[in-house]
Amino acid sequence: MTCIFLPRCLRAWNLFSPQTLVPTPTSFSFLHHSSKNTATRRQHQLSQFEVKQLPWQQEATLYVHWPFCQRRCTYCNFNKYIDRNTDHERMRNCLVTETATLLKLSGVKRIKSIFFGGGTPSLALPSTLHDVIDTVAGLTALGDDAEVTMEANPTSIETSKMKDFKSAGINRISLGVQALNDADLRVLGRDHATDESIQCIKEAIQLFPGHVSADLIFGRPGQTQLSWQQELRNMLEICDNHLSLYQLTLERGTALFKMNEQGKVSMPDADLMAEMYEGAVDMLHDAGFVRYEVSNFARNGAESKHNKSYWNGDQYIGVGPGAHGRFIPKNIDESGYPDVKTQELNCLRPQREARIQTLEPNPWMWEVEHRGHGTRKRTPQSQEDILLELLMSGLRTQQGILESRWKEFAIRSSTLEDVFKESDVVKTLIKEGLLDMDNIGMRVSKRGTSVLDSILPELMNVLSSYYKQQ
Repeated sequence: MTCIFLPRCLRAWNLFSPQTLVPTPTSFSFLHHSSKNTATRRQHQLSQFEVKQLPWQQEATLYVHWPFCQRRCTYCNFNKYIDRNTDHERMRNCLVTETATLLKLSGVKRIKSIFFGGGTPSLALPSTLHDVIDTVAGLTALGDDAEVTMEANPTSIETSKMKDFKSAGINRISLGVQALNDADLRVLGRDHATDESIQCIKEAIQLFPGHVSADLIFGRPGQTQLSWQQELRNMLEICDNHLSLYQLTLERGTALFKMNEQGKVSMPDADLMAEMYEGAVDMLHDAGFVRYEVSNFARNGAESKHNKSYWNGDQYIGVGPGAHGRFIPKNIDESGYPDVKTQELNCLRPQREARIQTLEPNPWMWEVEHRGHGTRKRTPQSQEDILLELLMSGLRTQQGILESRWKEFAIRSSTLEDVFKESDVVKTLIKEGLLDMDNIGMRVSKRGTSVLDSILPELMNVLSSYYKQQ
């Protein structure tokens, strides 16, 4: 996932020591209160007609960040912390409090999906996740069909807890397998072995049939095209209906970056990485998987609803240390901002804000306990800001950017054609078969997807130039 906790990029999946995972007798008391949760959901339930009539400003998704890991993987530079003595009760209270505060501030009537990411959220107590879900259901419409995903480690200990997480309200699991090769797992600093991943995938499919995703990283040190293809074949024999493939990148400050600088590992070159990716796309296509986003593949309609909301430019609320959000604050009086005058906020009401929560867990918890939330930075977004984000995320998808969606954000009534059609850059991209544009919308071709990183900056410049001329 990127630095704004959009759909996962290269997350680490680790464990705390087993001692921290032993529940107290009351830890799983939520298992006996499912009827209360069902009644709460029914209280805020919307009819299908009401759901269809809701404007995008009254809907959002929720991302919840659990920042703790047992150890840091060699490639990881994410916002995570090593803490073997996590105060679970305090974290639970703060996550619930901030969820309630930001939901009230957003004024949304419906939460479409929830995603528990990290860090390693499967290290949290199942009761913590349940209480966050219950809080959402008590304040908004959270349908019984809402997608509720949790990232998890494919280890024996994590596998043993999956039933409890399902009882807590999780209905989709995303497993950080990363490799089906024990030597590579050790280089990546992972805590699990290949046989644990295989067993975890099997048990997850039994519990969440059709709703299990697995991550693999390619471009690992010393990896070859042949070994990668064999690994994919092995994965296709055991996986469910969703796979995410991420290219390994060396991030400055990580252990793997240092190992490469010291010559201890050798990374595949760019051409080989491109070969690996294109070969994987073809292999997954033959197995019935659709590439619905650059790194995400699904069959039998198993696309991630949560991630698709990001790429579609929907509002999202970020809860937890370092989480990011994009939504329009409405209920100013309940914002919990004692240091900001209401009059100053009123002028921002029509604008969506880019929001960042305090990074470090302890300062974040202090802020939540004292003012109901740990929002550290709020930046009002202009129309151009929102459309630039939609451009960057929407073109990663097979669907591309729909004209109808573009118009929802382009309040000056500019269409995709108004902005892009007459651009020489766009004309060249279309002529070269890299970009498609019609009355439905704009999307990159299969060839264009392979060079998306070079196409996007050019299209962003076209959009910025258009706004400078207005």
